Amino acid sequence: MKSKKKSMGLSKRRNLIGWIFLLPAVLLICGMSFYPMIRALVLSFRTGVGANMKFTGFYNYIRMLQDKVFIQALFNNFFYLIIQVPIMLLLALVLASMLNDKDVKFKGLFRTAIFLPCATSLVSYAIIFRALFALDGFINTMLIKIGILDVPINWLGNAQTAKTVIILALIWRWTGYNMVFYLAGLQNIEYSIYEAAEIDGASPFHQFGRITIPLLKPMILLTAIMSTNGTLQLFDESVNLTNGGPANATITMSHYIYKMSFEYSPNFGYSTAMSFVVLILVAVLAFIQMKTGDKR
Repeated sequence: MKSKKKSMGLSKRRNLIGWIFLLPAVLLICGMSFYPMIRALVLSFRTGVGANMKFTGFYNYIRMLQDKVFIQALFNNFFYLIIQVPIMLLLALVLASMLNDKDVKFKGLFRTAIFLPCATSLVSYAIIFRALFALDGFINTMLIKIGILDVPINWLGNAQTAKTVIILALIWRWTGYNMVFYLAGLQNIEYSIYEAAEIDGASPFHQFGRITIPLLKPMILLTAIMSTNGTLQLFDESVNLTNGGPANATITMSHYIYKMSFEYSPNFGYSTAMSFVVLILVAVLAFIQMKTGDKR
């Protein structure tokens, strides 16, 4: 009995010591994360500025349903999500499969080259893409010289082409990032499985569909959730590439929240309400992806 009491006392002391070490981190998380979130939630039910702010209930949330710019921003985010994310993930998966082949030479060089855009500064790569797709930029010059175009296209001045440029920029930047995750997953798959499938007459296409994708399903789910969250919070490309134009045709929700907070007449209550809508969308889509993608 005494030994049991001593062991229980020892475990309690260890737990207490553990909580003492964790306490500074817990306090920082509560002070820097949870408290601002609660304050922001309270702020989302108010309108006005400074001391003139007053409680208006769900007015800010109702206002969003009538705000054409917010609806346009919401549509743009989902447009980028539906078009860009599947293309990017599929391309990353194909590249990872190709570069996981033991017979491919200079794999390290190719992996580094594909991952390198991810290490590029957001502002730098936005400037590069603006220069490439300018009226007198490289893309228009090459298309005219080849004979595909007679006159240059105003890529960033047209709504549809500006969205296309943003999608291309996102694919260029983030494909290598997702490829690294898939490469890590592929290196945990025994190469003998592919050799056995090849002996049985399975083509590379069948190996990709019947072996690679099923065994990488948890990693595909992870990258899909991260890419969805990132696209719904898209900010830099809208700001640096098109500045939301032309006429808010490419603006994103995060960009509109920024404008509503710091460029237009400040309306922090409305901006905070929009931020919580983004949070809810991210949480709901992540939950749906977890439920449909992870059968466990």
